[in-house]
Amino acid sequence: MKKKILFGIGAVVIAAVCVCIFSLSKAGSTYYYSQIDNSKMEQVESRGGVINFSGSMDYSYTLFSYDENGKGKDITFGASRELKEGAFIRLTVMPIRGVLEWEEVQYDELPAAVQDQFSNNPN
Repeated sequence: MKKKILFGIGAVVIAAVCVCIFSLSKAGSTYYYSQIDNSKMEQVESRGGVINFSGSMDYSYTLFSYDENGKGKDITFGASRELKEGAFIRLTVMPIRGVLEWEEVQYDELPAAVQDQFSNNPN
């Protein structure tokens, strides 16, 4: 009986560790690409004493973004500063967690399908 209990506890601990590792890694994430449009930016108000563990995200952007195949959707993410107007960015997005990070990229670093979308739909 003790062996079954210890085996069960061990299985639960291993499963919990695997879930933690998966959720902290970027496994399962997708890159989306967008162009900064500061008219789509909103300054975020203070959260009234709520602790923000992710740092100070004073700005919220909702931008139409494209995956590497050119399929698009609106994505909302936070930034600690106002981003450079017209800059291209790559968003790392996970299904449940949302945007993990963003990084400014050059136009020639965009996938071809994404370049087509931006050349067909000017800012």
